[in-house]
Amino acid sequence: MGLSSAQAQAFATRVLDRHETELVEQALGAVAAESPTDAAILRTMIDELRSTSELLERQRPLRAPTALAGEARDETTLIDHLCTIDGLSGDLSLPLKATLSRTHLLTKINFLRGFVKATGALHHIPSAVQITHDLREEVAQSIYTLLAEELLLALLRKPDVTRRTKQRAADQLITIWDDAALEIDDFAPLLESAWHARNRINSAYGTLLGATETFRLVREDCSPEVLDFFGRDGMSIDEASAFEEFLFNMTHEELATLRRAMQQQHIGAASPAWAAEVLGRQIEELEHSHEIDPMALYRSYQRRQLAADFRLMSGAPGPRRTAEGYLMVYLLDQQ
Repeated sequence: MGLSSAQAQAFATRVLDRHETELVEQALGAVAAESPTDAAILRTMIDELRSTSELLERQRPLRAPTALAGEARDETTLIDHLCTIDGLSGDLSLPLKATLSRTHLLTKINFLRGFVKATGALHHIPSAVQITHDLREEVAQSIYTLLAEELLLALLRKPDVTRRTKQRAADQLITIWDDAALEIDDFAPLLESAWHARNRINSAYGTLLGATETFRLVREDCSPEVLDFFGRDGMSIDEASAFEEFLFNMTHEELATLRRAMQQQHIGAASPAWAAEVLGRQIEELEHSHEIDPMALYRSYQRRQLAADFRLMSGAPGPRRTAEGYLMVYLLDQQ
């Protein structure tokens, strides 16, 4: 048994868009026919997602003026505040609605992952296989939206980002926090294109020049504007290094380690297995049996962002931002 028409309409209006709601209806119907127990769990998850949405809706719009203890607060004061955060206080420096918006998005991601898990168990049913695939795409889009939010927050704590760019980043964040229905394709389609393509390729490594990986991005329909940005004349060394990190799913330091090892061991072409042995960690591939794993892409971004923050604080050589960070600054400056 799926959602009733009235329930589906209300759910779509508050929490999901029409396509997501149709997928949830189809998934719930397929799961209920095979496993009523799983269907009951999914219905509980629907209630939980609806509850977080209702809590978020009760919050004051962040652009609405207010005052506390005689201190006026409005859109301008919030932007000024966001432009001064250093990132060390985490969510404590953000308005409550920002934290609730993030909680809602995380709840939605786990909600969709639950549906992927339940329909994935129905691999013997052709229609369920397609539903699972479509649900994975929705999970990916929600994770890309979360990534974009974290990317904007990362720019706010970078001392080498101009005040004007930070103001635009803060303004975009307020828009995201005030509208739970907003997704990455609504405000950063070029970033979505880059992540969508990167999430569908594996690195060949080889000579570590990145030509094969770049070609694979083209093949997966990465926006030409993204590739033009990272292939333009006059690109800085740090931008080029950050794009290498993006292509190989590795930090600047890890790539330097591999290149030294290749030279010392007289190796002309690196393989994933060899790279994993040299680095002492599992090499995570972003392509899995032609089904994307957006969680792997999220971990890739976090690894590269942490490395960039460390370089900034320690003065170590290498890019101070991720490739996505350089691209986002460019996009914000074009506004």
